[in-house]
Amino acid sequence: MTIAHLVTHSGGFHADELLSSVVLTRLFPKARITRTRDAAWTTPAPDRVIYDVGRDHDPERLIFDHHQKSPPLRDDSQPYSSFGLIWRHFGRDYLRTFGVPDGDLDMIHAAFDADFVLPIDLVDNGSLSPSGLLADLSLPLLLESLKPVFDDRSPGADDRAFDHALTIARAFVEAAVARKAAKLRAEAVVMEAIAAAGESRVLELPMGMPFRSAIEKAGADHLLFVVHPRETDWALTGIRREAEGFALRADLPVGWAGLTDAAFEAASGVPGSRFCHNARFIAVAADREAALQLATLAVQHARALRGTA
Repeated sequence: MTIAHLVTHSGGFHADELLSSVVLTRLFPKARITRTRDAAWTTPAPDRVIYDVGRDHDPERLIFDHHQKSPPLRDDSQPYSSFGLIWRHFGRDYLRTFGVPDGDLDMIHAAFDADFVLPIDLVDNGSLSPSGLLADLSLPLLLESLKPVFDDRSPGADDRAFDHALTIARAFVEAAVARKAAKLRAEAVVMEAIAAAGESRVLELPMGMPFRSAIEKAGADHLLFVVHPRETDWALTGIRREAEGFALRADLPVGWAGLTDAAFEAASGVPGSRFCHNARFIAVAADREAALQLATLAVQHARALRGTA
């Protein structure tokens, strides 16, 4: 089967068909996007994938719409948009193009669906409304903000805007997939480091990487701080209590807040102390020895506050 056409609707665009196009153009790089509502194009044929138009959902005939009277639903009855339908059918193949190992495919596919695809589906179907100060900065609204303004009636304005938005959307999808894959790679490294740390309250990592989810998975509730090298120095960071929010298992000492260089060295008593953030979630040291000394002091401070040995 040779796919020569990727068919979606013309006119104003939304995040779901735009993000669907990201997936499909990578899988079928020689195919041409045709934006139309012409029935001759939106009728299934062997040379095309049809999405967000056509009022039918039939993966075998490669049509993926969700606007029909009985639209497709997820197992939990939440609605699909065209993006969710395309991801369900093509997502694993898309991940393979990035070299994702077969053993990680299902996990990354499911994680991306839950964190990235489902919110797009819900917003597109009116089941979720972005709200609050960041509403206009949500991905669906940011992508739709790239549509022509209402009084731009120049020929081809919608199609030009779609092509421009597609480039931007592609960057977001590819970055999100890369981060999901990297998180799994990091998890294996963090698990090894947790085993090496034993009962220590400080986890030492070989580089900066995502660590909280692995710590949670390992049940390493005793860990309070993480140290790791950066390009020219070392970082000491706290560990968030929850995935959301900024509360830490333990803060760095209040007497370090906002200090740099000589003032930080004087307050901590550790040569090579460089900087401590005002919010006390990260400190920077010149080298490993200084970072570990700061970590030891931070653990002692946390224990003193809790009244534990």
